[in-house]
Amino acid sequence: MRILRTLMKNASIGKLVDQYSRFSPSPLSMKQFLDFGSENACEKTSFMFLRQELPVRLANIMKEINLLPDNLLRTPSVRLVQSWYIQSLQDILEFKERDANDEKVIFEYVYKHLFTDAVIKIRNRHNDVVPTMAQGVVEYKDTYGTDPITSQNMQYFLDRFYMSRISIRMLLNQHTLLFGGRVRVNPAHPKQIGSIDPHCRVTDVVKDAYENARTLCDRYYMNSPELLLEEFNVKEPTKPITVVYVPSHLYHMVFELFKNAMRATMELCGDAMEYPPICVQITLGNEDLTVKVSDHGGGVPLRKIDRLFTYTYSTAPRPQMDSARAAPLAGYGYGLPISRLYARYFQGDLKLYSLEGYGTDAVIYIRALSTESIERLPVYNKSAWKHYKTIHEADDWCVPSKEPKDMTTFRSI
Repeated sequence: MRILRTLMKNASIGKLVDQYSRFSPSPLSMKQFLDFGSENACEKTSFMFLRQELPVRLANIMKEINLLPDNLLRTPSVRLVQSWYIQSLQDILEFKERDANDEKVIFEYVYKHLFTDAVIKIRNRHNDVVPTMAQGVVEYKDTYGTDPITSQNMQYFLDRFYMSRISIRMLLNQHTLLFGGRVRVNPAHPKQIGSIDPHCRVTDVVKDAYENARTLCDRYYMNSPELLLEEFNVKEPTKPITVVYVPSHLYHMVFELFKNAMRATMELCGDAMEYPPICVQITLGNEDLTVKVSDHGGGVPLRKIDRLFTYTYSTAPRPQMDSARAAPLAGYGYGLPISRLYARYFQGDLKLYSLEGYGTDAVIYIRALSTESIERLPVYNKSAWKHYKTIHEADDWCVPSKEPKDMTTFRSI
């Protein structure tokens, strides 16, 4: 009987996922987030939007989870992640069962904060999604290994999966910060609208990330490189650079770049008494805000640049997964890939340019205009399905061998 109930429940969830995955997510611009989060923000409006949008975003990525290799889906960590998504979808759909035009329903769901409480519960449930999925990939690789096609599909999936998570968390955080308490103003960040700062001082975020990365560097290496920072405001040269952005996203990216730059610098210079500084240039143009972090840490060869953005590559020791508490990201190799997703989430980017033997420039691109900063969201459709199911053809470019051929073999030609 228990098995039958489980099968019926799974079939019901499958139908719901199929139903909501037929809709495409609705990307929002930074300006739309700001406009809604102003003083005229309405909790009922947010409730009406989220109860429709969250199931769509959850279902779209759940369809792609189901396309992963069976052996990966069977790992304990991935099964746990799946269970979180299933439960969250069920939690949200409970609020779609009753008529939202009924004033009694609105009073119960909105004004008694039942919906907001559910949103907070979902957000907390998904706190450890990133390291838990990462651990699932580790479990799969350790048991079954990987081939180029599997690795390529896994990279494709994880980029989309983690981008989906960033977008869902953005919606959850905005609703929670705006309506989760009696006072809408965040005492720690009174000028922010939810998680967005309409006048984010980029230099302040960069300095904060540097100081925290420096603390870690001092603790590990007993020293750290200095920071040289320059600011170029092309639009208004006499004013500090500000942008409409999520400070926590910018901090995450810059902090990761500082950690990498400091580690490279300290390990190259060894026991030297002085270390070359890390140089940061912040430039605001008409279309882009650019943050360049430059180090003199020896750089990396060209063939390794793309590898730095793969989820299966890391130069740090692999962390041990604690079943009671999720392990930190360090060691999974997720720092740069996740940082690039944060940059791309609002139509920006993160790129690396390296001079082997000298150093590396890491450049963050952010859209300067809030109307151009629009969510980049994965959507499940036939194209996505084909990516997982199509058998990849052999490369149509010659792959150079590692050892040069003996030229005597060409004498008869």
